Amino acid sequence: MSFQARLNKLLAGKNVRQNMARKDLVKAVVANKEAVVSANGALVTWTPPESTGRSPLDTLMVKHPKSAHKIDWTAANNIPLDPKIFDMMLSDALATLRKSGKVYSSDKVVGADPSYALPVKTVSNFALTQVFVENMFRKVPKSIGKSIFADKGFTILVCPYDKFNPKRYEGKVRVDPRIGGTSTMAIAMDFDRRIGVVYGSAYCGSVKKTLFTVMNYMLPEEGILPIHCSANEGKKGDVALLLGLSGTGKTTLSAVADRGLLGDDEHGWNDKGIANFEGGCYAKLIDLNAKKEPEIYDACFKKKNYLTHGAIIENAMMYPNGEFDLYDDRYTPNSRGSYPLSSLKNIKKSSRGSHPKTILFLTADANGVLPPVSKLTKEQAMLWFIMGYTSKLAGTETGVTEPKSAFSRFFGAPFMPRNPDDYASLLGKKLDEHGTDVYLINTGWSGGPYGVGSRMDIMLTRAMVAAAINGSLAKAKFKQDPVFKVLVPTTCPGVKDAKVLWPKNTWKDKKGYDARARKLAKDFAAQWKKAYAGKGIDKAIEKECPGL
Repeated sequence: MSFQARLNKLLAGKNVRQNMARKDLVKAVVANKEAVVSANGALVTWTPPESTGRSPLDTLMVKHPKSAHKIDWTAANNIPLDPKIFDMMLSDALATLRKSGKVYSSDKVVGADPSYALPVKTVSNFALTQVFVENMFRKVPKSIGKSIFADKGFTILVCPYDKFNPKRYEGKVRVDPRIGGTSTMAIAMDFDRRIGVVYGSAYCGSVKKTLFTVMNYMLPEEGILPIHCSANEGKKGDVALLLGLSGTGKTTLSAVADRGLLGDDEHGWNDKGIANFEGGCYAKLIDLNAKKEPEIYDACFKKKNYLTHGAIIENAMMYPNGEFDLYDDRYTPNSRGSYPLSSLKNIKKSSRGSHPKTILFLTADANGVLPPVSKLTKEQAMLWFIMGYTSKLAGTETGVTEPKSAFSRFFGAPFMPRNPDDYASLLGKKLDEHGTDVYLINTGWSGGPYGVGSRMDIMLTRAMVAAAINGSLAKAKFKQDPVFKVLVPTTCPGVKDAKVLWPKNTWKDKKGYDARARKLAKDFAAQWKKAYAGKGIDKAIEKECPGL
């Protein structure tokens, strides 16, 4: 029996609730004790320790002979899965859903542009999964029949709290040192058959990121560039993109009062402009400050009836009285808030905009040696896009307890499965066509590395971001950084003390700065040689790599 036939049989069962109204889903969540209601009305949940972040080593991609050439299997995040093992997972997920007392199914789309919106059917034995889907995905547009993916929808089965039988999968999947045996969790996707399975991962982000990975695989073949970024728009229609990994401030810096938000995580760039993939936001909550980040704070912690509140608070410290302590990271530094875009005061309802005027690459440099803001030439923009440098921060992935330097191609390597030139060439083409300005913003450390220096003040970062987006920074004079080759402004509107623009000025130990900068440059050179040498990338781009 085909997968579709088995799925149809499952969905015909009496225990299946399809496309329930949001209020009814919320009632089901509370009745099923899948979450509790906080004092302010938000739904609150805590996941098992292995589900407080993504699990990259359990995220798998089915490798089919006919399409294997499309995926970069040399990338660490692209872990191949035998189709037969995936079929086992699929059968186990279907069996689990059949035995579940209640099953919830929903039909949504990923993509605000109806010309390439991807139909998505989510089937889960947890109502909370569907509330999350209500937040993060979008309603099916009336014109869905005109989408290039109208007849290529994706189905994802989600069993967040069930575990695979380790004996059944022994020798077929990895050994998880955390449990001392065969892994019982999988986030698996089959691009060819357009089916996904999330089994044993209760982290809500596993569902969201699976679908965005699917989009990032499908879009380049259609000439559309998928970008792991947030996007907002000024009153004159000027669009800005902010690229950055988790913890770099992408969500925070894009949610501002004077610019309409298109979205905070994933977008597509086609010949019409920019369009958001999702219908909500999934923001980090650790150390969230109501004064510095009022939009996000209000969306998560406003007081409202729980049936209409909209937010899911995941893994944050909450006291018995229903109030939160967002500065307590003992459970995880990766506490999250999911909420629909409609919870924000300043959004663009269509989630679509024109071609971007400005692109900002965000990096949280734990070395403390990158300038807080610098301008990039086209070749430098291509380089930093390909390299995707940041410092991996504790909590965003299971097993990461201390920050370390990391390179994540296109600022989203785990979600960009295709060969690198598929993305890089599309960006170069777009920059040529639209003359977009590109800047590098360091939201990381100043005055020394992590543990010695301090995190860049967000208000200072906001001033630099504003100057880059409104065009005033482009009028400044620039001087090339001798190590990293980027163009550093001698002054910046909104920044009173220009000394902070050159990170060496903020270090007491000047020789220590020089040594740390040289070390990072060597890391860049080593990463380039390891991941990109001999892959046909333009020599003009390679020339801009620090350390080469």
